[in-house]
Amino acid sequence: MTALAWDQTGEKVYETGVDHGVLYQINQGTGAYEDGVAWNGLTTVTESPSGAESNKQYADNQVYVNLISAEEFGGTIEAFTYPLEFEQNDGSASPSTGVSIGQQGRKPFGFSYRTLIGNDVAGTDAGFKVHLVYGAQASPSEKARATVNDSPEATAFSWEFSTSPIYVGTIAGTDYKPTAHITIDSTKSDADALAELLAILYGDESTDPRMPSPAEVLGLFEGTTTEVRMTGANAPTYNSSTHVVTLPSVTGVQWKVNGVNKAPGAQPALTVGQTANVLATPTDGYAVAGDDDWTFDY
Repeated sequence: MTALAWDQTGEKVYETGVDHGVLYQINQGTGAYEDGVAWNGLTTVTESPSGAESNKQYADNQVYVNLISAEEFGGTIEAFTYPLEFEQNDGSASPSTGVSIGQQGRKPFGFSYRTLIGNDVAGTDAGFKVHLVYGAQASPSEKARATVNDSPEATAFSWEFSTSPIYVGTIAGTDYKPTAHITIDSTKSDADALAELLAILYGDESTDPRMPSPAEVLGLFEGTTTEVRMTGANAPTYNSSTHVVTLPSVTGVQWKVNGVNKAPGAQPALTVGQTANVLATPTDGYAVAGDDDWTFDY
């Protein structure tokens, strides 16, 4: 048995920032998200899920069933500028070069962006999350034009968007509901599969940037990670007589003691007042399931 411990070294995780925005147009013939273009000047992406509200049904003077409404995904994009291609998604058309007319049809689009993962050891170099948004549609937005003064500021644009979830299908025997938002965590996902995904999203010397379907994204990562359960023989042990912590040899696990990598086996005996904070971190291709940290005190 182990006691809970808070704010251990390397476990003070946070998210910050937004960058690597990409806009994708939808091919009207195939429905694929193609022609990715960089979205420069991205400042904020606000995710605003809604729905999933409780709707209690009563019978016999008590709650008979609690029905949950469908969940929806939407948000707000803020930026100092936008790709020229976004005008067709923002209700504008260009009949001639340099001429734009508003109140036209608003085409749906795809969108991807990246947020940073940090911790108390690596800072914001700990990792990142890639977000994929499908079936987005921008709403008309207010644009404030202000005079230049002694404290000039760049005009900030903002667009609210809603989404229409798209088909996912069956992955590894599990049927998934349609979705409009997928997130990939670089600190947990397979490195090779993530590199392949980024090459698709951002393009490379041989392929143009595009956004793959949810089924294609999930297929890239299917079977790439082996789960390791940290119970039984896989868990560290502590001898209360000798005050020695022993780390078992577990494939796919790198042990850390007080934030320092340690090889499996018996560790130096604790002295009076010492604490050993043990953390099981997965190596590439593995994921730790269940308890992953233990605290032993003398």
